[in-house]
Amino acid sequence: MASNHKLDFIKNELEQIKKNNLYRKIRFGKISGSKINISGKNLINLCSNDYLGINPTNLKIKQIQSSSRLISGNDSVYEKFEKKLAKHKSHEKSLVFPTGYMANLGIISALVKKEDLILSDELNHASIIESCRLAGAKVEIFKHNDIEDLRKKIKQKQKRKFLITEGVFSMDGDYSNLPEITEITEKNNIITILDDAHGDFVVGKDGKGTAEKFHVSKKIDVYVSSLSKGLGSFGGYVASNNQIIDYCTNKSKSFIYTSALPAVLVEDAEKRFDSDRNKQQKKLQNNTKIIIDGLKNIGFQIESSTHIIPIIIGDEKKAMDMGEFLFKNGIFVQPIRYPTVRKNQARLRISVSAWLNEDDLEQSLKIFKKAKKEF
Repeated sequence: MASNHKLDFIKNELEQIKKNNLYRKIRFGKISGSKINISGKNLINLCSNDYLGINPTNLKIKQIQSSSRLISGNDSVYEKFEKKLAKHKSHEKSLVFPTGYMANLGIISALVKKEDLILSDELNHASIIESCRLAGAKVEIFKHNDIEDLRKKIKQKQKRKFLITEGVFSMDGDYSNLPEITEITEKNNIITILDDAHGDFVVGKDGKGTAEKFHVSKKIDVYVSSLSKGLGSFGGYVASNNQIIDYCTNKSKSFIYTSALPAVLVEDAEKRFDSDRNKQQKKLQNNTKIIIDGLKNIGFQIESSTHIIPIIIGDEKKAMDMGEFLFKNGIFVQPIRYPTVRKNQARLRISVSAWLNEDDLEQSLKIFKKAKKEF
């Protein structure tokens, strides 16, 4: 193929990414329980978002609907599962999307108008950030969990105000300050949207999520969540009152103009939902405590109290080197760098799951102890 100089900017940008130690590449592997095999090397998998470790269901692939749900892709299995999800979130109705990312895009861009104000936590997920941009409203980003900063920024005059936050923050592993946040939103008539992808099915009574854990479920107007994390299946969903879900069905572009999630995956998610999740939830909590206590005893500074445990390194190259050291010694844990987190805030992000057994936990802590001495 002849040289195409008009695409040289791509090559130049890739070179700059590599120079800044921010280059990403895909590693292919086979996952089995708590292990992942990459290039013939069997590793303890500390990167999985399959938090509860529910045993796989026997999927029987049927004909996959190839239309959007509003045309011919709305299999009857959706109706039963969406009723369960609505009850799970103590709301009237729910709506399943192909992914959690698309659920955020769909609900935020449908509900929020250009004359509105969005109050968004500075550590919110990329899907929330992109959804806010798509809505075209004025966006005020308040400092992470900073109630005083939030109070300052709600004083603006807009037609409607929306507050969007996560339940468990995906990179820092801390909880949103929902008790104080929902007190403010109630007093100021602000519509509250909670993305609880990393807390749903995992925390709170019966795994009902972060809002239930903090006893503020009734103060959340719209829930957005994932079926691919706590349940270990696939898809996303929104739960709210009848009118909001009906409105989303009619106005949400990421729901209307895309193919439906295959019914076989909806069935899989429902079977996992109906399994003994409480047993897996307790195992996850126990594994999390062992890892956190073990890392602290080794000498790591750990701030998280959840199943997402970041070890803050700072320097991008050092994080990459430490990740490679762990890989060579038997642990798969990915370094997280800019732009996923702020520059010079690179980290190793540990995701604890119920798949991990006692040997996995003991071996992991031994390897982290070696890494601590090395770095």
